Amino acid sequence: MSHFYRLVVSCPDRLGIVARVSNFIAGHGGSITEASQHSDLETGRFFMRYEILADSIGMSLDELRDAFAPVAREFDMQWALRDTQQRQRVVLMVSRESHCLVDLLYRWTAEGLDCDIVAVISNHDDLRGMVEWHGIPYHHVPVSPDMKDQAFARVEGLIEEYRADAIVLARYMQILPPALCRNYAGQVINIHHSFLPSFAGARPYHQAYQRGVKLIGATCHYVTEELDAGPIIEQDIHRVSHCHTPADLVRFGRDVEKTVLARGLRWHLEDRVIIHGNKTVVFA
Repeated sequence: MSHFYRLVVSCPDRLGIVARVSNFIAGHGGSITEASQHSDLETGRFFMRYEILADSIGMSLDELRDAFAPVAREFDMQWALRDTQQRQRVVLMVSRESHCLVDLLYRWTAEGLDCDIVAVISNHDDLRGMVEWHGIPYHHVPVSPDMKDQAFARVEGLIEEYRADAIVLARYMQILPPALCRNYAGQVINIHHSFLPSFAGARPYHQAYQRGVKLIGATCHYVTEELDAGPIIEQDIHRVSHCHTPADLVRFGRDVEKTVLARGLRWHLEDRVIIHGNKTVVFA
């Protein structure tokens, strides 16, 4: 596989940003293989993502960071520079439903996700065999009402132990504590169905069937302290009709959930998502 450096930038918009960055890369012999830019006219913010052929630039990642730092200061940039050879470490969190987990594990084994899935954490033991068959450590951390603080202290300890770059809630049916959300802001990805808040609680697809809904969907988003209200990465829908049963709706919903979660995670791993307040810029 080709070896790239990925440069991601967010800064106040002004003239000359693209020219300055492009000339910097060209001045060091770098070949830009992919370039994306966006100006937010309402907030006056500029966003950029460049992929640079690493072998063309003749510098290590640290050397390139040091060389680019003066440019970043000149334009007051928030920026990150990543080497694609340094695979991100992902921890998955699940409960009992397996569709999102199975889909991510398949994509990972088929090299459709450029990462290392280093562990799975669950509040149930149901999916252990499937995970361990893939050679991935499985950690059962029960979450009872009177032991939540201890349980999530253990969860956070495991995340730290595995040096996770991203945490994916693949239908993990527990609410993360605010401190964990803050400590891993912009790193925790979740999925939820499209029926919130109209059909909250148990059996949302059956509630939706009773109302005769015509569209079902799913939202992939970053986790914040406000439940299911973090910056949205990706969404999709599936049309349904009076011919479909509640079981059909559940099946369609699972298909949309796993697809949207996989796309959101892939874009995150490829540094295509820039958080902007409670929104995102996605260079997909």
